[in-house]
Amino acid sequence: MTDDRCILVLDEGTTSTRAILYTLGGEVLASSQEELTQHYPAPGLVEHDATEIWERTLRCARAMVERAGGADRVAAIGVTNQRETVVAWDRETGQPVTRALVWQDRRTEERCRFLRKAGHEAVVQEATGLLLDPYFSASKMAWVLENVPEAAALGPRLAFGTVESWLVWNLTGGLHVSDVTNASRTMLMALTGQGWDAGLCDLFGVSLSALPEIVPSAGAFGETRADLFGAAIPITGLAGDQQAATIGQGCFAVGEAKATLGTGAFILSNMGTRPPRSTHRLLGTVLSEVNGERLFALEGSVFVAGSLVKWMRDSVGLLDNAADSEAMAASVADSAGVVVVPALSGLGAPYWLADARGSITGLSFAATRAHIVRAGLESIGHVFHDLASAFAADGAGWSLLRLDGGMSANNWLAQDIANMLNLRCERPADVETTARGAAILAAIGAGLYPDLEAARDMISPRTVFEPAMDERARSARVETWRAALGRHL
Repeated sequence: MTDDRCILVLDEGTTSTRAILYTLGGEVLASSQEELTQHYPAPGLVEHDATEIWERTLRCARAMVERAGGADRVAAIGVTNQRETVVAWDRETGQPVTRALVWQDRRTEERCRFLRKAGHEAVVQEATGLLLDPYFSASKMAWVLENVPEAAALGPRLAFGTVESWLVWNLTGGLHVSDVTNASRTMLMALTGQGWDAGLCDLFGVSLSALPEIVPSAGAFGETRADLFGAAIPITGLAGDQQAATIGQGCFAVGEAKATLGTGAFILSNMGTRPPRSTHRLLGTVLSEVNGERLFALEGSVFVAGSLVKWMRDSVGLLDNAADSEAMAASVADSAGVVVVPALSGLGAPYWLADARGSITGLSFAATRAHIVRAGLESIGHVFHDLASAFAADGAGWSLLRLDGGMSANNWLAQDIANMLNLRCERPADVETTARGAAILAAIGAGLYPDLEAARDMISPRTVFEPAMDERARSARVETWRAALGRHL
């Protein structure tokens, strides 16, 4: 491709915001990153400052536009984001009315439990592919309406959105949209629907007027305000982070699966144009909508992955640096019988125990810091093993698994996952495939590539991890894991 302009991606994670510049061939030119403040007002509650998200994202974006040589050197912007996090703001002032409720937040478990007991889960799952859990956006919106008087008092001035909606609103000066992948995670859109589902909105008490317009993953959505970067830049790609990572991994064919290891861990398997229906407590979700074709995925969502390493470092002092976990795990032959159940914010798929709490069992005088750290990393492979069984039972078994996300840079962990799954795993040279997927969608939306397959050149080369564990050792690991997990089930 002879066009030498750049794609700018805004990658809004849970713990940081980044802006990344890509060439149209997929080369990373530069990036800028700032941390986001995590607010934990009480156990199970997780919040972000939406104004901080916008201000820090804008600073990163401006640095990258300057690095590109000005707004005219940026062909398009793609946005990818932490999904399910809810922002509520005033349409007239543009100001948030409360802190954003983060996807990890569990404050609505009582409401979800009530709806489950009332028999609503089967209908919700059939329509949306999702389970009644605080993870998703709808119950968070309901909580805001019931507990934040300023929000309820706004009436038609109230705007709800996930983080990409909030960023696009600010970038454009008032465009209120949500792409179909993020909308499919709210529990307010049917998988095959073209707009918000009135019945689901009624179930949660959310007004249709507060919600954004649903748009595809790639297209000419709008332009940035000229004053932000010196000239307007088209916004042409939008996707939730896990769907974007699936695109960035090149999982364009049915059965191709990826696992993103970030704050949480998320496995998506491409199901093609057939809406997925799980009988093993996996999630159906929209993977992408490009050129009028909607693709679906089956998803297993693990709430705790990289955040477990962060907890071991920051809260209990087992690590000086997160990167040390690889060497510490490799420094001992096994976990000395220690088993970690990583339920620091409940257990996600395939267990869905919102009120479960983490545990460390099997401790003895033989256990050292290294054994506990190793057991923490091993817990990821254990959960993935259980997820693989659930996917296979739903007719979506994996032929290989592509790993990405910051935590996948840990070679010991990548090999342990291959060992526990007895499956070939691949990891791209650039593990930040979330942003790469948003760049691919933005390039298509800007007309620089005609479709996903044509944009395959933007995908990074891969390293391979072949399984190297005998069945006896694998079975022993699974047995001790199941015993520890049994205390929660």
